[in-house]
Amino acid sequence: MTAAENVCYTLINVPMDSEPPSEISLKNDLGKLAFLISFPPSLEKGDVKLKTEALKKVIIMILNGEKLPGLLMTIIRFVLPLQDHTIKKLLLVFWEIVPKTTPDGRLLQEMILVCDAYRKDLQHPNEFIRGSTLRFLCKLKEAELLEPLMPAIRACLEHRHSYVRRNAVLAIYTIYRNFEHLIPDAPELIHDFLVNEKDASCKRNAFMMLIHADQDRALDYLSTCIDQVQTFGDILQLVIVELIYKVCHANPSERARFIRCIYNLLQSSSPAVKYEAAGTLVTLSSAPTAIKAAAQCYIDLIIKESDNNVKLIVLDRLVELKEHPSHERVLQDLVMDILRVLSTPDLEVRKKTLQLALDLVSSRNVEELVIVLKKEVIKTNNVTEHEDTDKYRQLLVRTLHSCSVRFPDMAANVIPVLMEFLSDNNEAAAADVLEFVREAIQRFDNLRPLIVEKMLEVFHAIKSVKIYRGALWILGEYCSTKEDIQSVMTEVRRSLGEIPIVESEIKKEAGELKPEEEVSVGPAQKLVTEMGTYATQSALSSSRPAKKEEDRPPLRGFLLDGDFFVAASLATTLTKIALRYVSLVQEKKKQNSFIAEAMLLMATILHLGKSSLPKKPITDDDVDRISLCLKVLSECSPLMNDIFNKECRQSLSHMLSAKLEEEKLSQKKESEKRNVTVQPDDPISFMQLTAKNEMSSKEDQFQLSLLAAMGNTQRKEAADPLASKLNKVTQLTGFSDPVYAEAYVHVNQYDIVLDVLVVNQTSDTLQNCTLELATLGDLKLVEKPSPLTLAPHDFANIKANVKVASTENGIIFGNIVYDVSGAASDRNCVVLSDIHIDIMDYIQPASCTDAEFRQMWAEFEWENKVTVNTNIIDLNEYLQHILKSTNMKCLTPEKALSGYCGFMAANLYARSIFGEDALANVSIEKPIHLGPEAPVTGHIRIRAKSQGMALSLGDKINLSQKKTSL
Repeated sequence: MTAAENVCYTLINVPMDSEPPSEISLKNDLGKLAFLISFPPSLEKGDVKLKTEALKKVIIMILNGEKLPGLLMTIIRFVLPLQDHTIKKLLLVFWEIVPKTTPDGRLLQEMILVCDAYRKDLQHPNEFIRGSTLRFLCKLKEAELLEPLMPAIRACLEHRHSYVRRNAVLAIYTIYRNFEHLIPDAPELIHDFLVNEKDASCKRNAFMMLIHADQDRALDYLSTCIDQVQTFGDILQLVIVELIYKVCHANPSERARFIRCIYNLLQSSSPAVKYEAAGTLVTLSSAPTAIKAAAQCYIDLIIKESDNNVKLIVLDRLVELKEHPSHERVLQDLVMDILRVLSTPDLEVRKKTLQLALDLVSSRNVEELVIVLKKEVIKTNNVTEHEDTDKYRQLLVRTLHSCSVRFPDMAANVIPVLMEFLSDNNEAAAADVLEFVREAIQRFDNLRPLIVEKMLEVFHAIKSVKIYRGALWILGEYCSTKEDIQSVMTEVRRSLGEIPIVESEIKKEAGELKPEEEVSVGPAQKLVTEMGTYATQSALSSSRPAKKEEDRPPLRGFLLDGDFFVAASLATTLTKIALRYVSLVQEKKKQNSFIAEAMLLMATILHLGKSSLPKKPITDDDVDRISLCLKVLSECSPLMNDIFNKECRQSLSHMLSAKLEEEKLSQKKESEKRNVTVQPDDPISFMQLTAKNEMSSKEDQFQLSLLAAMGNTQRKEAADPLASKLNKVTQLTGFSDPVYAEAYVHVNQYDIVLDVLVVNQTSDTLQNCTLELATLGDLKLVEKPSPLTLAPHDFANIKANVKVASTENGIIFGNIVYDVSGAASDRNCVVLSDIHIDIMDYIQPASCTDAEFRQMWAEFEWENKVTVNTNIIDLNEYLQHILKSTNMKCLTPEKALSGYCGFMAANLYARSIFGEDALANVSIEKPIHLGPEAPVTGHIRIRAKSQGMALSLGDKINLSQKKTSL
């Protein structure tokens, strides 16, 4: 074993730029100013400082692999007797790392003197020195050194200061664990100590020792004080929870004995104890009362804890509980309690809470849920203190939408509240409301009059052109009475302003001082009365330049801004309501009057589009659409009536039913995943006949959390039997190089650990063998690996940590440099191969709505177009291959991809663990003219916010396009 591999619990930062001092100069500094006549020896302050610095240098050199055997006696003679606290602390580090044995394994003679010094320190009047020495003794691995100290260590258990007592317990525990013969009665000793001890930290250490050394004694002690557990300190309570968990995990028959204790600990004042107790209770009992108590405890923790990370972690535990079919029913009764978490301002917490509530909602509690959500929606109105308010409103709208679809009786309560938000400035929330209203009006016939009435109320206040278009479509499609149709026409005239538009706009520009004439010029008296607030004397007589934009009605404003797509939508709506009006009203005069009014509106919009008044001229598509509508109204054929008034609605109906079917299918898949299926031939496990280690299939939660804290979480390997750790080993040098190196790349969430094996293949000793690394991409080397000395044909492992800041392919490169002992030449260098870090470790499949996908597609500035070059001949197979290779999720529903037509288009989406979005559009086809064996062709367009993400994902697709045959 090399010096660098010796166990050391003390980490020391090493400045690499300074020249290492020689052994002679260190000896001079450490032995400077030998003892004066007086005893105990006294030193000047400057000499203590000099010795301190020299001792630090010695420690650093030993850590770097230097032996320095000649300094041991100097330190024992001139440094060990000093009473300075800094020196004493440094000496403890020195004794920890210095070699204490001869090459043949015998203890050095000089260590007897050191042992005597330890004994004196263990009897020192200062509690800090006693405690520090006891802590140091935990790290000693030499029984001969510890044996003479045992009486002094035992005596420390009775010291007046708790710092000494708790470190004495730790020292006894480690000595008992490593050398039981030195203190065979340790469990009994500590049990007696625990019974009489009052300090919380000492009790905790003593109890912890009993758990690991003699579990029966620990249980005996717990049995005597089980009713006082609530009065103990939180650190002791945590250890008690761990003991109960381990005992019940190993021996389930003990559950009844300790479950009441866990219930009591749910009321602890410490959040950590409550969290662990709730987690333990769930593993010990699946009774509804236990699950309810644990869930209630989790909810209280989420509400009371201020840290959002804690809230998210505990919410995850609630989600895990919900996944269990038998626990879901219990959690359904707690939905209202879970909704209390919505008081947290953090959007991520609210999002997870709403999702959980939506998963748990049932016909029993949906009414209460909707009432709470309605209140939350109203709270978000006119509130701008938080930047996430708009997003939160959007989440609430979607949740209410889902509730109304699943429980149609609730729709009537929800719709009036949500319709108010159609006039909202936040277009995304308004778009979600509109989508909900469109679905509700199609599905629920009884709600149509209510929805149309509310829509007409808020129609004039809609500010967004996109929402305006949607509202127009709904009104045109679902206004079925004569009065409603007349109201829609009135609202459209009100929103369009005075017509003809071109003449009135020119007059406004030319005759600003004659507002009265402007009002009276209208083509019909009726127009002025309908215009209401838009054409009153007071509004028009104010100064024209200041009020010009504000006085403009909404639809007129959209058209003058050059947005004529809304005009095409208006033309379709007018055509629909005109055709419906003709079928409802028998009087020919009224029919003609209504159709003429609709045609006049379309004609004036066409005229405006062709004029120079709008900011952008009308497009040819919009001209064609309006012209077609004019032609349909002029002819009024039954075929067109069917197309406009029946086919459109049928298309919507088909789309909604396909969407509903897809949702049901995904819910069915989810429930199938959660259902615990028991096969007829599954063996029955009888508790009395089962071996202890087979009793519980669950892993030890405390062990798992400890591994997670240490960064050693074992990620589940792929189902592929060929996948193993060996696949992640990268060879860094050749077999003929003097130093052979290979690295195992372990990717954690935010960092990469490189475990590099270095082998000295020469017959020389390699000194100061250093792994020098550098990175490309968004990677950062955390620490420089320490140099080490390699004996001939020896090997060592070096670990290096690399931090990752964003999702892109990274490269780690570098070399190994070393000195050959006795050689006069410069340092030798072996260049290493590059290590490529795979982006796929950071990308996870995710979902988003079509609207969000389109919005991100428009916003993201980096695009990477990849040409399909593959040997796969089936379109669907190629898509599945790409999904598997890139960790992306296909947003296009399966129904849209089923069947075969020679081409395919699909949208893919994924999110990185850093919150970066990645979008992809796959457009592929099968060239039929090249025969059935022709490979798939086409393109994949990738869009991302950052260049690195787009390029890295493109590289990954390029590398994995072709299917490899096994």
